[in-house]
Amino acid sequence: MSHDRGVVPSQVDVVIVGAGITGLAAAAWCAEHQVRAVLLEKQPEIGGTTAMSGGWFAFSGTDEQQRRGIVDHDSTFVADMLAASGGVADPALLEAYAREQHDAYDWMRGLGLEFDVVKLSSGQSVPRSHHAPIESVLAALLARVEAASTAVLRTGARVVDLIDDGGTVAGVVVELDGGTRRSVHARGVLLGTGGFTRSPEIIGRYAPRQVDAMPYGGLGNTGDGLRFAAARGAALRDMEYVSGTFGSHPETTIEEHELLTAFYMGAVIVNAEGRRFVDESASYKTLGAACLEQPRQIAFQVFDADVRAQSQPGVPLSDIDALERKGHVHRADSLRELAEAAGIDAAQLERTVHEYNAVVVGDRSDAFGRTGLCNGVGRLVPVTRAPFYAYPAKTLMTSTYCGVAVDAVGRVLTGSGAAVPGLYAAGEVVGGFHGKAYVTGTALSKGLIFGRLAASHIALEAAAR
Repeated sequence: MSHDRGVVPSQVDVVIVGAGITGLAAAAWCAEHQVRAVLLEKQPEIGGTTAMSGGWFAFSGTDEQQRRGIVDHDSTFVADMLAASGGVADPALLEAYAREQHDAYDWMRGLGLEFDVVKLSSGQSVPRSHHAPIESVLAALLARVEAASTAVLRTGARVVDLIDDGGTVAGVVVELDGGTRRSVHARGVLLGTGGFTRSPEIIGRYAPRQVDAMPYGGLGNTGDGLRFAAARGAALRDMEYVSGTFGSHPETTIEEHELLTAFYMGAVIVNAEGRRFVDESASYKTLGAACLEQPRQIAFQVFDADVRAQSQPGVPLSDIDALERKGHVHRADSLRELAEAAGIDAAQLERTVHEYNAVVVGDRSDAFGRTGLCNGVGRLVPVTRAPFYAYPAKTLMTSTYCGVAVDAVGRVLTGSGAAVPGLYAAGEVVGGFHGKAYVTGTALSKGLIFGRLAASHIALEAAAR
């Protein structure tokens, strides 16, 4: 929804930059607590990358898990996130996530949101990805913001600089449609600007091997927050771990989120030569990097009728029905016919599947170390029952998962570990959380949790002055 006629106040308690889930959650918190806030979005519409996401939130110890007999604990969740990061994530951030997630979960339920699916996905030892239609999530957050007199949302408002007051960030300079600029003074500024998936220049600087990944994410994800914070001396974290996500059809467009993880249901991944090249149970960030090394930078998820039967209509990552209706899935009665239809070396595909099936039944060890369906969890299944399917997929730069160093309440930190007075950041613009890989659902949850947390601390600091 556009809010291009919103009046931008000159003085507030909190300026929030970016109207994705981080900014909306922060503004909603301010609205509920009668804190004066303005939410500025440079695009004509709200949502950013959030609106293009699959709607997965990662929580532990929920009612939905308990109803499904899933035993989960916060400590297990933290251990999974730390392991997925390769041990480089900041434990303080992970502990804060685990501590605050229950309040965030209850708050979402209080907004009338329901989680219709709980599934196992990347980086998880038990199923903890909770799905909610992302349109409903955004609508609920927006309604909470719009209901308040103290919170203002303005789209078409591009922040061009931060206001400095003796070393303290004291507001922003915003450019409105038509080029008019005005200053907005505040007790604190929260950067919820997302990453830099739409900035080839920044990707080329920090992750040159990823420049060929298909760009995705919100059109406004050009690294604004990164530049603002760095200009104030902010330290950066995890820039070396930028990686695209594997699993999107080459014709994926901005209009529709299309990502299939049939490999977590039992599919094998082969290149155009018909050869496997990676452990399919790894994080899809790891798979994304591996795919970029293959001929034509494309790979194929190959599976049989048993995996096809696991399709979950309407559920992102698992909706094979919808992809087949779009003509994005090849189908054939034999592997040779499938290979010919998909453009894969037929003889090699047959050999690869034969060798893989021998691994499944225990006749040989796997050359790539695959022992489970997802993150080592789940019993391997053979690719044997016709018809057979192939989904061509490439690496999609959905999110950058790195950026500004922050403490556990979102204060931006310099290289020495000191907080930059008045400046906070949350969501995708932040580093120190994911490291080498990503646990499905933690991106949206992280934005929601830390957007609210940062807003509350800005308000507390304002009240103490």
